[in-house]
Amino acid sequence: MDKWITFDCYGTLIDWRLGMTQALEIVSTGNAREIMAHYRRVEFEVELEPYQLYRQVKSRTVRRIVDELGIAMRPGDEDILTVTMPFWPVFDDSNASLRALKSLGYKIAILSNVDRDIIAGTLRHFDVVFDLIITAQDVSSYKPRDAHAKKFLEVSGVKPGNWLYAAYDLEYDLQAAGRSLGAGCVWVNRDRKESTDTSFLVANLPDISALPEVATQYFSHSQFG
Repeated sequence: MDKWITFDCYGTLIDWRLGMTQALEIVSTGNAREIMAHYRRVEFEVELEPYQLYRQVKSRTVRRIVDELGIAMRPGDEDILTVTMPFWPVFDDSNASLRALKSLGYKIAILSNVDRDIIAGTLRHFDVVFDLIITAQDVSSYKPRDAHAKKFLEVSGVKPGNWLYAAYDLEYDLQAAGRSLGAGCVWVNRDRKESTDTSFLVANLPDISALPEVATQYFSHSQFG
């Protein structure tokens, strides 16, 4: 029986904060930090609107923020994030851990709030081939809605106890979809955040270096327990 580990991509495997900050500095020097402070809230508002491609979500989010803050930005510069996303750097621990997981025989998948063409550019950073990739474009929906995870279950046919979900975002990925649909949840807590709602987690890790060991222990216990 196949054992699967699903990942969020940007934030979990790819350093979205560094990539986004550098991109925003290109078009709005000195304002990246202020724009970033509002980004999560505004992007979530845009994603709640009728479905649109992520390329549009990103651009509309940036434009809405700078308009709210009164920051000048040239027409078209709001597209900088999706233009640069394929070049955002991979975390140092990502490739080694992904290789280790594949060598152990596990299948790996990405569930991402992104368009297919954007993720295609990002995949060039990885040393491994993912067994399954599900984007927002594939399901016409954005996390924290559970369409990505439900599509994964449908396509993979994975059984309870054979699915581990590793993600940077506790709310968008793990609390919203992973826990409710039966995944073993691993918080890739790169920002060392604290939360009162972590009792359901299999592990709380600072990066994914230890994920192969966590996965081996989890799948072993689920098989015999």
